[in-house]
Amino acid sequence: MAKINPHILFKGNTEEAFNFYKSVFGGEFSMLMRMKDLPKDPENPISEAVGNKIINISLPIGKDNLLMGSDVAEHFMDQELVTGNRYTISLSAESKDEADKLFNGLSEGGEIEFPISDSHWGSYFGMFADKYGIQWMVDYTPNK
Repeated sequence: MAKINPHILFKGNTEEAFNFYKSVFGGEFSMLMRMKDLPKDPENPISEAVGNKIINISLPIGKDNLLMGSDVAEHFMDQELVTGNRYTISLSAESKDEADKLFNGLSEGGEIEFPISDSHWGSYFGMFADKYGIQWMVDYTPNK
């Protein structure tokens, strides 16, 4: 079965965002590549200002999940980057305590849309945008 690994784009603050995500999920980055690590192309040099930006970063979450991200390329920096209105990352926790930890950690500094609580459909559920504008849902559904 194919796996779904969300990839999030940022305008220059990927490293900050992923260090924040790492503080919530734990673990270590399985990939961290900067733009200056790309093969040199004399016809399209990478400016010093952009060299430390992230071209690819991956954070393993749980056993089989990977959260990935990158900064947009320099020539896209002046264009609008729409965040949060075309996708939501949904996390399925293994316990109510884990759901609280994920919800409280990731929503810190963000905007809570639906506080985590028992829902009318039987799960423990909440929604928010983190401080980077990324939309998240956290859910815990006890085994019946």
